[in-house]
Amino acid sequence: MNRSRPRQMKKIRMRILFGVFAAAFAFSAAAAGEPQPEGGAQTPPDGAGPTMLSEAFSPRGLARARMAAFQDLLDEAAATDDFVGLAVAVVRGGEVDFIRTWGAREAGGAAPVTPDTVFRVGSLSKGFAAALAAQAMAEGRLAPDAALADYAPAFRLKGGAERAVNVAHVLSHRVGLPPNAYDNLLEAGLAPQDILPRFRRVDPVCGVGTCYAYQNIAFNLIADVLSAVYGAPYEALARERLFAPLGMTRASLGRAALEAAGDWARPHVRDPIEDDMQGEGRGGAAARAFGPWRTVEISDAYYRTPAAGGVNASITDMARWLIAQMGGAPHVLPAEALAIMQAPRVETKAELRRWGFLADRLEAAHYGFGWRIYQYAGETVVAHSGSVEGYGAQIAFLPDRDVGLVVLANTRARRVWRILPAFLDIEFGLDERDWLLLEEEDAFNAPAR
Repeated sequence: MNRSRPRQMKKIRMRILFGVFAAAFAFSAAAAGEPQPEGGAQTPPDGAGPTMLSEAFSPRGLARARMAAFQDLLDEAAATDDFVGLAVAVVRGGEVDFIRTWGAREAGGAAPVTPDTVFRVGSLSKGFAAALAAQAMAEGRLAPDAALADYAPAFRLKGGAERAVNVAHVLSHRVGLPPNAYDNLLEAGLAPQDILPRFRRVDPVCGVGTCYAYQNIAFNLIADVLSAVYGAPYEALARERLFAPLGMTRASLGRAALEAAGDWARPHVRDPIEDDMQGEGRGGAAARAFGPWRTVEISDAYYRTPAAGGVNASITDMARWLIAQMGGAPHVLPAEALAIMQAPRVETKAELRRWGFLADRLEAAHYGFGWRIYQYAGETVVAHSGSVEGYGAQIAFLPDRDVGLVVLANTRARRVWRILPAFLDIEFGLDERDWLLLEEEDAFNAPAR
């Protein structure tokens, strides 16, 4: 066990308790008519004192204290060497609880990350594609069991297995291909249309519809389906049916749109000093053998699969997107469409291994349409992560608590994805672990003895 955990847990608990008692003190002072900062407080009417005091200890008051403690953790995490720029939003009850930003758009630059700074969101893009498909299904324009071959005739699988593939299989990664099939060719510069014919030579890992294996190129076929259903380019559908009606004014698709945004975060990578890459994965163990962050050119690979990885957005945009996913925009995403997207479709046991450091928290994992569904410490968490070169992103919400989180970064080091479990533990009132490795950072930066 990490010996730093008891200290970290104590620090977090003290932050929460301090927040509660500070609020209680402020309410008590207001009730007594004591002078308040800025001269803005007035003696409350009779009976207001006890009500205000109880507010500090109410579920809402505790939530405020917990989020204050969470923001303190974010301040510490943002100061580590895992970030150049960072943006985080929490939404609760259909409203933005807070939006915070840290750092710079570019390493060594003076321009700060703002609530309007645009990032790439990587595979969070899959949720947008799934939303468009769910809209079409709710409208009766598209059936989940519609044959993919009717919309994407160029797609072929070994032995003619493509004839069994339907739209639901594509959206839930059940086409039978090996995981991330031919992503290497996409990253090498090939166009998706030149890769598709090669799938007919690939040995399947399972029968169509019988197992989960994450895809990008195959998932992107949903863009062809939607274009055929609506008679419009995929980019136009995303803009007109999602971005515009949700007020996502900075959201876009593609590299040209990102670079035209003006206020956009540059991507960063750092080079290993030694041959040990442990720790640069999602939440991996401690590893510090890396040089400084450096800005790199935008990689076009996943912009060529827009439904799988082509969206750009600011943290303000993504907060609005999260509210919509939580039922706050029924004029755009009605309850029927949300239920279609967020229903578990296939078990994803590999996720439990991928997030191995959460072994005693993560109890089950499934995939819906463009969303993952986890059981974390007995509670449902709907989430997805995104990772393209130089960027990391995470989105999650708790349907039973009506609260959610979005994280955007222009790096993709381990702490990007460790923000979520830190948030969950505080929100659930669990014995917090040092998920953000802040005690480790303290130890690393301590003077030699």
